[in-house]
Amino acid sequence: MSAEQIQIFDTTLRDGEQVPGCKLNKEQKLIIADQLEALGVDVIEAGFPVSSPGDFEAVAAIAKQVKNATVCGLTRAVEHDIDVAAQALKDAKKPRIHTGIGTSDSHIKYKFKSTQEEIIQRAYAAVAYAKRYVEDVEFYAEDAGRTDNAYLARVCEAAIKAGATVLNIPDTTGYCLPEEYGAKIKYLKENVKGIDKAILSCHCHNDLGLATANSISGVVHGARQIECTINGVGERAGNTALEEVVMILKQHPGLNLFTNIKTPQLYQTSQLVSYHMGVNTQPNKAIVGANAFAHSSGIHQDGVIKNRQTYEIIDPKDVGVTESAIVLTARSGRAALAYRAKLVGYELTKLQLDEVYRTFLSFADQQKEVQDSDIHRIIESSKVYSEILINS
Repeated sequence: MSAEQIQIFDTTLRDGEQVPGCKLNKEQKLIIADQLEALGVDVIEAGFPVSSPGDFEAVAAIAKQVKNATVCGLTRAVEHDIDVAAQALKDAKKPRIHTGIGTSDSHIKYKFKSTQEEIIQRAYAAVAYAKRYVEDVEFYAEDAGRTDNAYLARVCEAAIKAGATVLNIPDTTGYCLPEEYGAKIKYLKENVKGIDKAILSCHCHNDLGLATANSISGVVHGARQIECTINGVGERAGNTALEEVVMILKQHPGLNLFTNIKTPQLYQTSQLVSYHMGVNTQPNKAIVGANAFAHSSGIHQDGVIKNRQTYEIIDPKDVGVTESAIVLTARSGRAALAYRAKLVGYELTKLQLDEVYRTFLSFADQQKEVQDSDIHRIIESSKVYSEILINS
């Protein structure tokens, strides 16, 4: 069975930018959009044009700049929103309008004070109206994660009849378990009339730390687009992390799913977004965190030095990281000390290493991490320093 492509829909510039204090100006958005296109994303959600004049200008500028990716603008199921988005996207080579409405009982009752039938009518009308402007219309069923599947299928059918090309099934509150979200996608795949005319899309939030797992479950069960952000940035606990889902699909060829992302550019893209948003990526962040390829346990270090694959399932170069890091701490073993000492110019014999290691442990117990400059001090203070100089 031949592998199928998963479209990567990046919403760093829209949903990701909703992190408090992370507002991007137009120039910053253009820089990031340029890198996203170089990375190989299929769709760039550039913003919410009606939300402010600045966002409108940014979406319009990105629409002009981007050459290969689809450029998408978000709207509510409101004609004025759609008019504004269409205007912002008028210069895009591949424009997409992303419109929709809440479909869960709580949204219908409390947010819209409406009924299920009226929501279906509004969904149809919004897609049909957007279709007047562009061929590519994505419909989102907000809070689909908590929406009854049978009703959600009816909403999706109405959106398809109105001309939707993509159906976004958001777990807006990050509530679903992976098996529940996957089952929801499977149900829609099997029960929505005309589903072959549209792509099912996963848009998962990370409130319970399940955004990546839910997105993977979604594509395993038939979705063919994942909506995500660089570094998993986004409101509250964030969105699905682009780098995570991309590398999961790459590392598991048995799923027969692939993306067009140029993975050696993941780390530099992560750093670029972190810099412009002014938010440091947590050190233990999967794939792009500072510690993602760092080893400080002696057992792990010994294994990695002998063969990287003993404790690393990803080659660091595959994501743009130069090499694994052997971090010296009080938990490090002799192999790690010898490895790092060799890098700074010392070739230690076994007996020399035993003596230097005792000095090293006393030093390492006093601080969190031993740097290269400390290695020189440790060796110089050891009893075998003169011998090491002769043998190095």
